[in-house]
Amino acid sequence: MSECVLIVDDDPVQRRLLENMVRKFGYNAVIAEGGDRALAILSSNDSRPIDCIVLDLVMPDLDGLGLLARLRDDGRNIPVIVQTAHGGIDNVISAMRAGAVDFVVKPIGVERLQVSLRNALNARVLETELQRLKRSQSGTLTFKDIVTRSDAMRAVLRNAEKAAASIIPVLIEGESGVGKELIARAIHGSGERSAKPFIAVNCGAIPDNLVESILFGHEKGAFTGATERHVGKFAEASGGTLFLDEVGELPQAAQVKLLRALQDGEVEPVGARKSVKVDVRVISATNRNLIDDVKNNRFREDLFYRLHVFPITVPPLRERPEDVPDLARHFLARFCAEEGKRVRAVSAEALILLTSFRWPGNVRQLENAVFRAVVLAEGDTIGVSEFPQITAQLAAGAPAATRPSLVPEAPNEPLIVEATHDVPARDKVIPISGTAFPAISHLSDGPTLRLLDSHGQARPLEEIEAELIRFAITHYRGQMSEVARRLGIGRSTLYRKLEALGLEKESQSL
Repeated sequence: MSECVLIVDDDPVQRRLLENMVRKFGYNAVIAEGGDRALAILSSNDSRPIDCIVLDLVMPDLDGLGLLARLRDDGRNIPVIVQTAHGGIDNVISAMRAGAVDFVVKPIGVERLQVSLRNALNARVLETELQRLKRSQSGTLTFKDIVTRSDAMRAVLRNAEKAAASIIPVLIEGESGVGKELIARAIHGSGERSAKPFIAVNCGAIPDNLVESILFGHEKGAFTGATERHVGKFAEASGGTLFLDEVGELPQAAQVKLLRALQDGEVEPVGARKSVKVDVRVISATNRNLIDDVKNNRFREDLFYRLHVFPITVPPLRERPEDVPDLARHFLARFCAEEGKRVRAVSAEALILLTSFRWPGNVRQLENAVFRAVVLAEGDTIGVSEFPQITAQLAAGAPAATRPSLVPEAPNEPLIVEATHDVPARDKVIPISGTAFPAISHLSDGPTLRLLDSHGQARPLEEIEAELIRFAITHYRGQMSEVARRLGIGRSTLYRKLEALGLEKESQSL
């Protein structure tokens, strides 16, 4: 999904010209006829996030300088390109002091605007990523630092924000690599305990004979090798948050002591004569089905209900492909800074490849793939050749878990779609019939296409068309003539659609 540019201008002719240019560059455009309307759009929860603003200085209601001041007061870190018909040095100085990142004079040229937008968006991605890393290390990460455009993920963040305002026990569920610890850090950083420690413990990586010692501490001489006293992770996190990752891996003995710590607010170090009071907010996470573990006596039922008070389920990356381009750009900015590489962009073809892949390893796998691509890159743009492993899996016919299908598997037969209310919106799909696409009728998982969004509403035609085109390009290995023929459109029409959907120009947006 391409970046979104907000155009704020009271002149309808100028708005239309700017909108056409912005869309030609491959970005999405949102229009506001004045400063008040722009603030309403920025404050709306229903509108998509704004990545950059092109702002007229002279307007009848709230003018450009007034809007810049409001953005600064509200703490909105959005790059603003100011434009005006009056290019005096005083106006330039005033706009820059108010927070603008660039200044252009009307009538603005196409190339000048394109360069300004590209530079502004590049700077924002890098600045956002560096600030996010600093906040993550200092324990002040917030939900604004989580990169997403997915409606499903936004619903998860809304619930997490509610949990952050309380000390309620939270259990974060989801596949490995979806970002459960990131959610936990955002809950901690957005709550009253943000100034206190955030201690993360991977329960699956601790040897069974050391779990109690590491979690609850031990006294000197409590066992062979205990040459000094250890306070334990609960005591380290006292006053703050203890994050128990993969809590389902805890052995039964440790589960009993964990239950007591949660009930009584105290822990008993190994070898100690008395318990130690602790004030800890516990956030746990698991990639297992703990209900099945409870039924099979692998996890204590009483502990499960202590942890499962406020469950949050993070969707896998394959269910939110619209997040892939932004995540790839943010990882690119971070790794380029760490590796000292001058890579400016991910090409449109590479973004199509990444968006089409199913990512069984989720966000962590995408992060590692971009890291490897940055190391391999020899030019200033990362292309398909920098993702040889992904390309090889797709070319070899990846298994169902990684095949670039659009949504989870469904029967490979014609179907009448029933949008009933008792089925989750994400599970309402149209199988693409093998008779309609004979070249892919052999696929066992039946490529499918979602009709409804996460709110149960019909998805926009543009989104469905974009997913189908991405799938076709991947399936036919980028042979555009074959893609156009199979989709029943001309090749020139296909390229126009790619440009309109922001795919062809995306490589120039970084």
